[in-house]
Amino acid sequence: MITRRITPYFKAFIIISYLLYCLPVYAQLSAAVRYKLKPGDTTAKDFFENDFNIPVLSDVSKAPAAANKARINNEADVNLIEGMETHLSNRQERKKLMGYLKELSANNNEVNYNQSKVKVYYRLANVFARLRLYPLAMKCFFKTMQYAKGKQANNNPAPLQYSADSLAADSVNKDFTLNTNYLSINTKDDSVFINAPGPVGLKDKTEEKSKAITYDRIINTFNDGKKAAAYALLFHVKQPVPGKPKVFAFTNTGHTFITLIKYNTDSTSVSISFGFYPQKDNLFSATPLDPSCSGTFKNDCGHRWDEVMGKFISKKRFEKILLLTKRYDGLEYHLSKNNCTDFAIKAASYAGFGVSNSKGSWPLGHGNNPAVTGQSIIAGGVYDDDSKADLFINFDEVLNKSK
Repeated sequence: MITRRITPYFKAFIIISYLLYCLPVYAQLSAAVRYKLKPGDTTAKDFFENDFNIPVLSDVSKAPAAANKARINNEADVNLIEGMETHLSNRQERKKLMGYLKELSANNNEVNYNQSKVKVYYRLANVFARLRLYPLAMKCFFKTMQYAKGKQANNNPAPLQYSADSLAADSVNKDFTLNTNYLSINTKDDSVFINAPGPVGLKDKTEEKSKAITYDRIINTFNDGKKAAAYALLFHVKQPVPGKPKVFAFTNTGHTFITLIKYNTDSTSVSISFGFYPQKDNLFSATPLDPSCSGTFKNDCGHRWDEVMGKFISKKRFEKILLLTKRYDGLEYHLSKNNCTDFAIKAASYAGFGVSNSKGSWPLGHGNNPAVTGQSIIAGGVYDDDSKADLFINFDEVLNKSK
């Protein structure tokens, strides 16, 4: 009789315990998808078609010869990009691609520098970002910014207009402007891409293990004795389950990290990717059972990611991010209050952009995390204090379909 009474209570206890364990995860899911997912077009098609009314040639036979020729060239450009994978297989093919890119860059001032070429540049930016050639990726994105900001009627691209906190406004020289020549595709990019030791295919899953790095090593990357022409920051997210707001998958909680780039006036560049990590003091460090432990930086130059945002920033903002990095040097890591995503979000906020939703819950904890952060990027839940035309966004379009 006693056993019969206990059994229902025992079953209820098991069910309630299970729900308490699972609710944080499902609450996380609910919070992450409050934004209606819209088809992600990382070729910038929708963005530029909405912002610029470009006439469509409905009758090619009646179109001027120059316009007809431009259309043929544009179609060739698109066909080339669609077959991008074949241009990454070996050194010779990568050399051909760079030759095409330099030719495309040299013709920027022609009348056919139009919407179609912008798509090509944006697609190339995506490709180079996937290959972890971040300085080259942002150079290609810069070409789309030129189009978005407008051009002068003569053969020189119009100087880009910046907000008060811009590279031009707070540089050492007050008359400094962002010269497009400093961000042109050149022979130095050739050697970096053609002889790239990293992944040579978009589907290459190679990943290097991130190793500990000191703040001094990070800061010394940019002490190259060369005059800066521009700066950029990229914000990377690796979700535990790509395209899903699932906070963890077994022991995998994902990772969020940043890349800082300094472009020099001699057309060279230096960059480093790094993130904030727990330095485990014991077996349970940085887990819900023991959320705090020592913190450290790690070099993430070989780390894979699912979503990325990037932006050119001012010298002032760049230096603020370096100061933030200095403050984090030796700082305690906390799974809920001060993790890798917290650091990256703060860095991005100093650059003037970020995500609308990044918080969620897990057993015995809650806070910013890669799962929700990445999902916000996919859903379009991002902001830019200046202009979204200045914000590079890339993620695998397949992720948008895996809701």
